[in-house]
Formats: sequence, C-alpha cells, structure tokens
Amino acid sequence: MHITMVKKRKLDGTDCRKCNQATEQLASRGLSDRINEIIWAVEGDPESPGMKLGEQHGVELAPFFLVRDDQGETQVYTSVMRLIKERLGAQVSSHEEASNVDPDDIGGI
Repeated sequence: MHITMVKKRKLDGTDCRKCNQATEQLASRGLSDRINEIIWAVEGDPESPGMKLGEQHGVELAPFFLVRDDQGETQVYTSVMRLIKERLGAQVSSHEEASNVDPDDIGGI
C-alpha cells in the first residue's frame, strides 16, 4: 500500500490549518511514517502537482489522501479520520470523527 498526502500551501507560504491538523492527528497516533509521499497543492498555482491531482481525482479541498493498494487500485480519502480508521487500523472515536467535520470546508483548494 502506498499513501500520498496532498497538502495545501497558502499564498503567504504557510500550510493550511486543516493540513496541519491532519498531520498532528497522524503524528499523535504514531502513524506519520505510514505516509509515503507528500505533494503540495499551491494556492494560486493550478499547475502545482497537488492541484493537478485534485483536478484528476475530483477533489477541491485539502488535505486529501490517495491510497494505492497492492493491485494498483487508488482510493481517495478526504478525511484523515476515515483514513486512520479504514486503512491504518487505528481506533477513532465517534467524537473524533464528528470533530473532524469543519464548517470552513466550503470552497476549493
């Protein structure tokens, strides 16, 4: 299994808040090393690799994860909690899943 995390870099050069939160969630569970690759979607640069992946997979929000299984099939995850629960085998409480919903998720990468 190969996991790619697509993170957004804002115009001012900082990482998006949700990307930082997702990174913290993975780190706090000791799962950071399970992410094989990080690709950046650069705000204002539709040619950045992450923006192109977002367009290719129909994703408009960051972060998102592309999980390629051993058969070469790719699945998109837009929720770090769902990724943790379904692919990384860690427990996620109902409260954690609910708190992962963000009202700021309106708009695109």
